[in-house]
Amino acid sequence: MNFFLAMIPPTATAQERKVKVVKNKPVFYDPPAVRTAREQLTAYLGSHRPAEPMKGPVELRVLWLFPKGSSHRHGEWRVTKPDTDNLQKLLKDCMTKTGFWEDDAQVVREVAEKRWSDEPCGIYIEVETIPEVEQ
Repeated sequence: MNFFLAMIPPTATAQERKVKVVKNKPVFYDPPAVRTAREQLTAYLGSHRPAEPMKGPVELRVLWLFPKGSSHRHGEWRVTKPDTDNLQKLLKDCMTKTGFWEDDAQVVREVAEKRWSDEPCGIYIEVETIPEVEQ
């Protein structure tokens, strides 16, 4: 399955979680920017989820297209933060929550790219199950 989320990709990531101490115990929480990014991704992903969660190993390919400013060219690599691994973590968490698979540990192969783009900006996602054993 493949689809495009027409949106300005969030730059807040799961790595930005915060911790506070309540009654001498650590409590982890998402700051407002991360919470908003999580809610936005989950809402956009909802209409693309499969009828049933994918089973077995999964391959995930993602192209993050960020709006370019005047100092970048269309298609140029985005070599600034956030890092692809941090972007992917939040996306996979949201895909798990919306029912693409049972656990993001099922993602055994992934490719992530981030580029500057003219319109449209957004996230291209391709996800498919792969054989348990490849020859």
